[in-house]
Amino acid sequence: MPTSFRDLEIWRRSLAWATEVHVVTRAFPREEMWGLAAQVRRAAISVPSNIAEGHGRLTAADFKQFLAVARGSLREAETQLEMSLRLGYVKQIQVQPLIDEAQAIGRMVSSFISRITEQRSGPATRAQSSKLKAQSSS
Repeated sequence: MPTSFRDLEIWRRSLAWATEVHVVTRAFPREEMWGLAAQVRRAAISVPSNIAEGHGRLTAADFKQFLAVARGSLREAETQLEMSLRLGYVKQIQVQPLIDEAQAIGRMVSSFISRITEQRSGPATRAQSSKLKAQSSS
């Protein structure tokens, strides 16, 4: 695993995405600066923040938990961006790339969680797990 969270592509992409969310929300109406704009910004910055914090934890289980929170924050921000579109604060052309990137980052997070899980469980554990799944579906 990289020695710094800054070496993680997932962190770099999510930070760039959060920055873009911040830029897009500057166009929100003034009365929304402490409402929906602030909320979507908090959800967006939560993604790279949780990736960084999880990377600094001592166990793989802790890291996975922080990655799961990051994934949840992505979905929260997507919902808020969709609401912004419906309220007419932003245009589809501004929001769609952000939603597309959020979904791509979400896939990266899920993949990262899977890799951590596989690294933690050795080949014997995976084989036992597969055997148990096969037995339970019979």
